[in-house]
Amino acid sequence: MAKLLISTCLLLQLISSYSLASNVNNLNVQNYGAKPDGMTDSSRPFLQAWGKACSSSKPVTIHVPARNFLITGITFSGPCKNTDIKFLIDGTIVAPSTYANLRKPNKWIVFDTVEGVSINGGTFKGRGKALWNCKSVKHHHCPDGAPTVMFTNSKNIAINSITSINSKLFHTVILGCDGVTLQDVNIIAPESSPNTDGIHVESSTGVTIFRASIKTGDDCISIGPGTSHLWIEGVNCGPGHGISIGSLGKKGQGLNVDGVRNVTVKTTVFAGAKNGFRIKTWGTKSRGYVKGVAFVNAIMKNVKNPIIIDQHYCPHDKGCPSKGSSSGIKISDVKYVGIHGTSASKVAVNLDCSSSNPCRQIGMRDIKLTYANGRSQANCKNAQGISLGHMVPPSCL
Repeated sequence: MAKLLISTCLLLQLISSYSLASNVNNLNVQNYGAKPDGMTDSSRPFLQAWGKACSSSKPVTIHVPARNFLITGITFSGPCKNTDIKFLIDGTIVAPSTYANLRKPNKWIVFDTVEGVSINGGTFKGRGKALWNCKSVKHHHCPDGAPTVMFTNSKNIAINSITSINSKLFHTVILGCDGVTLQDVNIIAPESSPNTDGIHVESSTGVTIFRASIKTGDDCISIGPGTSHLWIEGVNCGPGHGISIGSLGKKGQGLNVDGVRNVTVKTTVFAGAKNGFRIKTWGTKSRGYVKGVAFVNAIMKNVKNPIIIDQHYCPHDKGCPSKGSSSGIKISDVKYVGIHGTSASKVAVNLDCSSSNPCRQIGMRDIKLTYANGRSQANCKNAQGISLGHMVPPSCL
C-alpha cells in the first residue's frame, strides 16, 4: 500500500511538472488579461505574454484564441533570449475604428530586432476607412497612417496564412530584415483605398513571397531601395497597381540611393490591375541601380500597363523634378519571359528610360499581349536590348 501511495505521488508530480512546462511553452493571451470582446484594449496583455516568451530558453507558442482582440498599438521588441517564438492566431486582431485612437500615428503592430519569430494564421482588420476618407478631402491634415504588420531589423521570420483587411497604410512591411518567408497571404482592400500596398520590402535580403492573393488600392508588392535576393512566386494581383520596383530617386532619399538587385518574379496572374510589372524612378540626379531582375511566366487579364519602365515617375504631378531632367538610376539586365494575356490600353509595352542613363541589357522573349480594340503597341525610349521569337506587340528594342 505504501509503495502504491509513493508511486501515485510520483505520477502526480510528473503530471504537474509536465503541465507546468506545457503552460510555459504555450501562452494563451487571455491568461494575461486579453479580452476577446473587440472593444477592450489588449495591448498590455499581449506584451506581457511576449515578455515571457522573449525571455524563455525554450520554444514558445503564443496563442490568440478565436474571437476579436482590440490592439491600439504594440511593439514586440528584441533582441530576445528565445529565437523560436510562434504566434498561433485563431482569432482576429482589430485596430481602433479611428486613426486618432492609435497609440502612435504611424505604428500599429511592429516587431523590432527579433529573430526566429513566426506568425501563423489569423485575421488583421486595419479599419482604414476613416483615414481613407480623410485623405480623399483636399487640404485635410491627415496622418500617413500605420502599416498593419511591420518587421524591422529582424531575421529568420515566417508569416504564414494570414489575412489582412482594410489596412490604414501598407498591409505588410519588411524593412531592414534578413531571411523572411511570406506564404499563403491574403490581402484585401478596396481599389480606391490610398497607399495600401499589399507587401512592401525595403533594405532587406533573402525574402521569399510564395502564394499570395492581393487585392488592394496601391502596389500589390512594392520593392524599395536596398532590396536584394528577393523571390516572388505564385501571386495573384488585382485590383492594384501591380508588382513595382521603386519608386527610387525621390527627393529626400539622398544623392546615393541603395540599389535593387537579384529579383525574380514568376508564375503570377494580374487581373484588372493598373500595372503588371513596373519599374519606376524619379527624374532626379540621385544615383543608384536596378539590375539582375527576371519577370517570368505571367498572365495579364485586362491590365492597363502590362510591362512598364517609367523613369519620369511623378504621381499626381506633385513635386516633380524640373522639366527636361533625367533619372540618375541605372537600369540593366532586366528580363521579361513568357508574358501573355490582354492589355487594357493600346501600349502594352512601355519602356520610358532615362536619357542620361539608358536602360541596358533589356531582354524579351515569348511576349504575347493583345489589345481588344486593335493591335497592341510597344514604345521604347532610351532602351537597349534584344528580343527573341515572335513578339506581340512587335518589339521596339
